[in-house]
Amino acid sequence: MDADMTLGDVDLTTVKTRSLSGVITLISRSFVLQIVSTGGFFLLTVFLGRPEIGLFIAINDLVSILGYFSDIGLAASLIQKKQGVSLTDLRTTFSLQQSIVLLLITLSLFLTPVLFRFYNISGSGIWLFYSLLAAFFLASLKTIPSVVLERQLKFQVLAAIEVVENIVFYVTAVLLAWRGSGIASYAWAVIIRGLVGTGMIYIMAPWKLGFAFSVSSLKTLLSFGLPFQINSLMAVVKDRFLNIALWKIIGADGVGIIGWAQTWSGKPLRFIMDNVTKVAFPAFSRLQDDKNELARAVEKTLLFICFTTFPVVAGIAVVAPSFVRLVPRYSKWDAALLPLALFCFNSALAAVSTPLTNLFNAIGKVKINTYLMVMWTVLTWILTPLLAIRYGYLGVAYATAIIALSSFVPVIIAKKFLDFSLVESVLKPALAALVMLCISFSVKSFAPLSLFSIILNILLSSVSYLLIIYLLTGPVLLSDTRRLWYAFQKKDRL
Repeated sequence: MDADMTLGDVDLTTVKTRSLSGVITLISRSFVLQIVSTGGFFLLTVFLGRPEIGLFIAINDLVSILGYFSDIGLAASLIQKKQGVSLTDLRTTFSLQQSIVLLLITLSLFLTPVLFRFYNISGSGIWLFYSLLAAFFLASLKTIPSVVLERQLKFQVLAAIEVVENIVFYVTAVLLAWRGSGIASYAWAVIIRGLVGTGMIYIMAPWKLGFAFSVSSLKTLLSFGLPFQINSLMAVVKDRFLNIALWKIIGADGVGIIGWAQTWSGKPLRFIMDNVTKVAFPAFSRLQDDKNELARAVEKTLLFICFTTFPVVAGIAVVAPSFVRLVPRYSKWDAALLPLALFCFNSALAAVSTPLTNLFNAIGKVKINTYLMVMWTVLTWILTPLLAIRYGYLGVAYATAIIALSSFVPVIIAKKFLDFSLVESVLKPALAALVMLCISFSVKSFAPLSLFSIILNILLSSVSYLLIIYLLTGPVLLSDTRRLWYAFQKKDRL
């Protein structure tokens, strides 16, 4: 392939076939990744202390910010480009990105004395920072092969690489943490993951690596890339930059506590909601001209997400204290139980608001999401630092719960565009989860602390929830479940 030849894109028939298999692959990949990450994170939180977990989260956020500035949307431009992608396009993108990456790494190394003094980083924390910079460089080398695979819709290859990377990371980190390596466990894990992932993607998606610079190519790519990247800026400011600020306010120990609570409360969303919204987005887009069918689709999506998410986040909030106190080496997370409950409240409301923001994108109301993001960014930056200064890490959790109440705003806006029922899709699962919560609390109050009582509580709560939700929704839930099962069976045959 020379500079004038285009990247071998796929025809329409192949697009349809690979898109369907791609959806299944992405859902399967996400499920496997969540199992690996959940088990790995649990073991790390057993073997490592709260400050060590917090230090990794904080430094990882610090280095992750560089990734935002290193790309400037060029990778998305290559994927989105309607015409063929030439080797000149690839090499121009690669050349510019690597120049920015090396500049950012040089700047980071120059600022390290200031950063280390400001955040009191020493010892293994310094080694972790340098290892994450190395991993950042390795990740930048993967951009072009990833673009090639995405242009050709070879999601199964990308999924396989990501699964292997995560297994390598968690196996390495857990083994080293178990052997007492502390924060250095993360340092070695990110380096080995970076080497394995970069090596795999260059074997499975080789390209003629080289440098080039085309002004016309760059102009075309930046015309889409810069606006695309700017739209992501608020999310970066809202989350990554805030975490860096909180690190100074509540320290590594506080970041560790908040990170633990966020991670466990967010697991149901990662397992369930993320996969459903990926599939719902193209479905909503196709139905946008048929308001009645779109309303029914939104109801079914909300019902499925709320039906599966509400009882899980409620169960986590109730069962977690018993589990933390039962496992001796897990008692250090007792301080994170109240933040966990508040973050579970946030996750429950996010299960309602996120599908609706997904709906706005699908029907072309992108500006609504921009305004919502501005609102959430402003609320986050006002409330979180103020409450964190006043109440420490608990203030962060309080702020999160207060901001979560604003999730009703997208619901109100969506109701203006679409006539869908909140009673059937949200309120009935919420009522069933509330009754389940009361039953779970009762069982917990009378049963002695043991693994058997925890399992018994989970079983009784699950049965009670299913019974109540069946009484509330009737045969509708069974027919929807049956339809979903048949759909997955049909996809498997394809």
